[in-house]
Amino acid sequence: MPLQRRDFLRTLAALGLSRAAFAQSAPAATKLTDNVSLITGAGNNVVALSGDAGSLLVDCGDSAHGVEVLKLAGSVKTVINTHWHPESTGANDVLAKAGAKLVSHINTKLWMTQEIPHDWENKVYPPRAKEALPTETFYTTGKTTFGGESIEYGIMPMAHTDGDIYVYFTKSNVLVTGDAVQPGMLPMLDWRCDGWLGGMQDAHRTLLRVANDTTKIVPGTGPVMTKADLQANLDTVTKIRDQMTKLLKSGMGPADMIAGKAMQEFQPQLAGDAEKFIYTAYRGMWAHARELGGIV
Repeated sequence: MPLQRRDFLRTLAALGLSRAAFAQSAPAATKLTDNVSLITGAGNNVVALSGDAGSLLVDCGDSAHGVEVLKLAGSVKTVINTHWHPESTGANDVLAKAGAKLVSHINTKLWMTQEIPHDWENKVYPPRAKEALPTETFYTTGKTTFGGESIEYGIMPMAHTDGDIYVYFTKSNVLVTGDAVQPGMLPMLDWRCDGWLGGMQDAHRTLLRVANDTTKIVPGTGPVMTKADLQANLDTVTKIRDQMTKLLKSGMGPADMIAGKAMQEFQPQLAGDAEKFIYTAYRGMWAHARELGGIV
């Protein structure tokens, strides 16, 4: 018997499964509508829209699963990247060499040309190969049509990164959020690329305005959500931000928050490394200290 959505999230959190562990299963496709499928097990969720001439993908998974994603999706004509992280764009090279056009927000392409240090991971991401870079970019919003489906997309600035976008299949009523929504997890915030909790809240509000009560909402990782699930996730993010803001305004730094187990009340309901979350969330919030007020 398949797990219900909330059971799945509770189980994921209780086991403490990381994003990488969740993605280790072999890629598989599940129908969301007659012409939209969800591919899981490839790094991040990949959404495939099929048409007479081939497929359009939202994200394409990591480099290790590019060939498998291509086999599942068939002839891929377009890939839309929701942000730059390699679990979502790692297969760009494979798909581009197979003939796919790569599309992203301009900030996503710019980050992919840079060396990006992630101190909380003790890792430096090198610039991507030319073949992996999007060839079509946009600044605010855009529209296109593929396989008879109208597609709308738009930027959600400074959420998970500063290049996060949503992609909405209007006819199929499927909304893809990328990692601007991270259900059942302490959110990973790429503060090096301007990610922060306030922006993640704003991203949720943008998505709630796009969605309706029957929209299938696909986050970067995890099961398909409803609008009610998305609202519940925003409520959780808001509680976390309120807690972090309170501690920051009291003069605490990340080391103090970690020592004080600032995220204890949110665990084990939310999976993830609390220390890394606190550090990245703090750094992102400090960049918005004037906006938060009462800090400096």
